Parts: sequence; C-alpha cells; structure tokens
Amino acid sequence: MKITYHGHSCVQVSHAGKSIIIDPFLTGNPLAVTKAEDIEVQYVLLTHAHGDHIGDALTIAKRNNAMIIATHELATYMGWQGANVHGMNLGGAYEFEFGKVKMTQAFHSSAIVLEDERQIIYGGMPGGFLITMGGKTLYHLGDTGLFSDLKLIGERNDIDVAFVPIGDNFTMGPEDALQAAEWVSAKLTVPVHYNTFPPIKQDPEAFIHNLENKGLKGKVVNPGEELEI
Repeated sequence: MKITYHGHSCVQVSHAGKSIIIDPFLTGNPLAVTKAEDIEVQYVLLTHAHGDHIGDALTIAKRNNAMIIATHELATYMGWQGANVHGMNLGGAYEFEFGKVKMTQAFHSSAIVLEDERQIIYGGMPGGFLITMGGKTLYHLGDTGLFSDLKLIGERNDIDVAFVPIGDNFTMGPEDALQAAEWVSAKLTVPVHYNTFPPIKQDPEAFIHNLENKGLKGKVVNPGEELEI
C-alpha cells in the first residue's frame, strides 16, 4: 500500500489498482507540490466542508469520474454541483469497491463560506474516517479538538496509521494531539494540518520526539512524500 501526503490534511492512499484521496486542498495551498490535475483516483473522501478540505474535490472528482464520499449534507451539495456522490453520517460504515469506510465524530465546525456573497452554507457535521483497505486500517481524524472517545476508537480498532492534526488554533495543538495519539495507539502516527498558514505554525519534529518519549512511533511526511506500509 502506498500513502502519499499532499500537505495540510490531504492524504492519498493507493492499493491494488485503486486510489482514494482525502480532503484534497492543493490549489491555493502554498506547501503543495502536486497539482490537482495530476491526481488520479476513483474516490474522494471529505471530512467536512471547509474550503481548505474540499478545495479541489469537484475538479478531481469530475475529471476522474470519481465518487465523492462525505456526510449526507455535503454529499448532497456536491451532487448538486454535478459530482457522483455517496452520502454517509457519523457512526455509519459502508463497503466500497476499495474497502470499508466508517465515519467517526470530530469536534469542529463545517460550512462552505461564500466570501463574495457573504453567505455561509451548512455542510453537515464534521467527521473523521476509519478506512480498512488492503488488510490495513487507517484513521484520518479530520479537523478536531481532543475528545475522550478517541480512546474507545483506539481500543476497538487495530490502527496501522493515524493522521492527527497538530496545528492548534483551528484544531488540536501538539499537546492535545499527543494525548490523542496515545489514545488512538496507532502503529504509526503522522502529523497533519500544520504550517500551511501562520496561525497553525508548529514544529512537527518536536511532536514526533514527544511521541517517541511515550513509546509511540511517528513520522514527519513532507508534501509529496510517500509511505509504504
């Protein structure tokens, strides 16, 4: 299985001829090294409706004839824009061609902000994704603050890789993310959602050092870099 980190919260997972991408924010992301037009996937997963998570979703989905997977409200909105969609909701799971997806809760907000119109469109509840694919279990926490059910999620699932936000300001900061990583107890923790903008500037290597001090394994993956698991 190949995992590619595209910066911010964007993760692409490929295995056995199938590829999915989570929260594709490439256009307008100053740290991204990959262009939206170079992404080839069959599925686009969206944790919530903020622009730095849905940014290139429609472009990628339409060009690849890919399916967008998101909460019911966000999937409905994307369907109205001409995308092929599959709506889900928190706690629900579904078997797709590439594997199983279960939506978990996240403590955040979720809306599409139309700056010119000064309009905010409700995007459904924010969430995370537990993904079982190719015999591996991946957990993308989405944008979230710390919450104690992360411990339950870790206890009930044998998680190979967890993608944990560390940026602070909009999500957990490093201290809370460290607690989240302990509770999730993945074999490998990868920090995400940091350094894209000044308010979320963090030192990911310091976060990994603190993980290792607690006996956990972590890795900083730079935009465009790949992991093989």
